[in-house]
Amino acid sequence: MFKLFRNLKRRDYLFILLTLIAITTQVWLELKMPDYMSEITILVQSGNGAMNDILYNGGFMILCALGAFLANAISGYFISVIAADFSMNTRKELFDKVERLSMNEIKEFSTSSLITRTTNDITQIQMFLSMGIRMLIRAPLTAGWAIIKIANKSWQWSLTTGIAVVILIMVNITVMVLATPRFKKIQALTDCLNGVTRENLNGIRVVRAFNAEKYQEKKFDKTNGDLTQIQIFVQNVFSVMSPAMYLVMYGVTLAIYFIGAYIIDAAAAGDKLTIFGDMVVFSTYAMHVIMSFLTLSMIFMMMPRAQVSAGRINEVVDADITVKDGKKTDGVPNMRGHVEFRNVSFRYPGAEEYLLRDISFTAEKGQTVAFIGSTGSGKSTLINLVPRFYDVTEGEVLVDGLDVREYKISELNNKIGYVPQRAVIFDGTVSTNVAYGDNGKGKIHEKKIKEAIKVAQAKNFVEKLPHDYSAHLAQGGTNVSGGQKQRLAIARAIARDPEIYIFDDSFSALDYKTDSILRKELQKYTKDATSLIVAQRIGTIMHADKILVLDKGRCVGMGTHQELLKNCEVYKQIALSQLSKEELNV
Repeated sequence: MFKLFRNLKRRDYLFILLTLIAITTQVWLELKMPDYMSEITILVQSGNGAMNDILYNGGFMILCALGAFLANAISGYFISVIAADFSMNTRKELFDKVERLSMNEIKEFSTSSLITRTTNDITQIQMFLSMGIRMLIRAPLTAGWAIIKIANKSWQWSLTTGIAVVILIMVNITVMVLATPRFKKIQALTDCLNGVTRENLNGIRVVRAFNAEKYQEKKFDKTNGDLTQIQIFVQNVFSVMSPAMYLVMYGVTLAIYFIGAYIIDAAAAGDKLTIFGDMVVFSTYAMHVIMSFLTLSMIFMMMPRAQVSAGRINEVVDADITVKDGKKTDGVPNMRGHVEFRNVSFRYPGAEEYLLRDISFTAEKGQTVAFIGSTGSGKSTLINLVPRFYDVTEGEVLVDGLDVREYKISELNNKIGYVPQRAVIFDGTVSTNVAYGDNGKGKIHEKKIKEAIKVAQAKNFVEKLPHDYSAHLAQGGTNVSGGQKQRLAIARAIARDPEIYIFDDSFSALDYKTDSILRKELQKYTKDATSLIVAQRIGTIMHADKILVLDKGRCVGMGTHQELLKNCEVYKQIALSQLSKEELNV
C-alpha cells in the first residue's frame, strides 16, 4: 500500500504534519484530564479542599475536553482532505494506465475487474485512510504516553495491564490470520459479481427472448452466495473481537480495583488516600491503554482489506505495457498512405498456435485493399496490427515506409480513421460523437461534421432526430438502430480526414442499397486515401483494387475479384455461396 503514497501531493504531506500535531495535542489534553481528576478526588476525599480549588481543577478539565474536541475536529478535516485527494489521484492514475494498456493486458484483467479496482478497491483504501490513519497515529501515541504516566504507580497494576495487552495482541493476530486470506477472495468474487451483472445487462434482450431469466438468476445466486458465505465468515471472526476486547477492558478495571483494595488495606493510614488517588488515575490511564489497543483492533479489521485492494490496484499500475510508445512522429514524406506487411506472423502471448502466418502485401495511396475469409481466419486481427492494438510476433507492419513500432502511438493514430466491427457510440450528441477525439489537426468544425454525416448516408435520419446534430445519443447508442450506429461510426472516421481508413466489417448492419450508395460516395471522398476493408459480403469488396483471401491464418489468394474467381478456390466458394455466377461476373 505504501507504493500508492506516491500519489500524495506536497499539500497532503503538509496536512499529514498538521494532523500529527493536532492528534498529539488531542492526546496530551486527554491524558492531562486524569491528573486534574486525581486532584479533585484527593480534595473531596480529604475534606480539606475549598470549593474554589475543586472548581479550578474542574475548569481545567473542561478546557482540556474542549481543546481535545477542537483538535479532533481539525485532524478529522485534514485527514478527510488527504483521503479524498489520494483517492482522486489514485483513480486518475489507474484510469490513465488502463487507457495505455494494450488489448492483451485489458483481457488479462477483464473489464469487470478493472471497474471494481477503479471503484470498490479505491473506496476501501479511502475508508482506511480517512479512519485508519488517525487511529494508527493516535492509538500508539496514547498507549505509550499512558504507560509512561503509570509506569511507577504499582508493579501489580502494571503487570495486570501488561497481561491484558498481551491477550489483546493475541486476539488481533488470530483474527488477522483467519480473515486476511479471505479478503482477496472477497474482491475476486466482487469482480465476478460485477461480471455476471454486466453480462446480464448487456445481453438482456437475448436473456428475455430465450426465457433464460432463471438460468441467469442461478448464475448470479451462486456468485452472490459464495461472496455472502465468505463475508459471513469474516464478520463472524470480527464479531468475536469486540466482546473479547470489552471483556478484557472491564476485567482490567475490576482487577485494578480488586488489587487496589488489598494494597490500600495493607498501607499505612497516611498513605491510603494517596494510593486511592493513584488507583483512580491508574484505572483511567489503563483504560486509555486498553482503548488504544481496541482502536488498533479496528485498524486490523480495515487494514487487511485495504492492503488487498492496494495490491490489486498496484497489479494494474505496475503492469508492463507490451505495446510501447515509439519516438518518431512521421514516416517517409513521399510514401503517404502507404501500408505494407512484410512476412507478418502473430500469436497471442502465451498461445502455442499462430493466428496469422507469413502475411505479406502492399497497399498504395488511393488503393482499396479488402480482406475476406471464413470466421476465425484472422481478418480482424490482421488489420488491428496497423493501429497497434497488438504488436506483430514476427515480421513488420509499415505505414508511410516506417515500422509502426517506431511511431509515437498518438501520431500513428492521427494517420488512421478506424471503424470497429461493433460500432461504439459514446454518451453525448451526434456532433460530439462524430467529432470525437484528437486528430492532430485541431477542432473538427460543424461544416466538416455535416459533410462526414452526409457521405456516411446518415444525414436523413440525423436531421429527423429531435435537435438534429445536437440530438442526444445514449451510451452504447441504445436509442438508435444498429445500422444508424454503424453510419455514425463511419462518419467519425471520415471527419478525421485520415491517410488510411480501416473498416473492420463496418457495413454488415447496412441494407444492400445503403451499403452500395455509401461505398460509392466513400470511394469518391476517399480517393486520395488508402482503405483497408474487412468484409463478409462479396458485394462489398468485389470492386476493391486488391483482395486478400485468408484461410486458417494464411493468405491463400491475392488479386482482383475476377482473378480470384479464376485462381482461388476458397474465394470462389465464398463468392458462389452468396451470389449467382451471373451476378459475380457483372
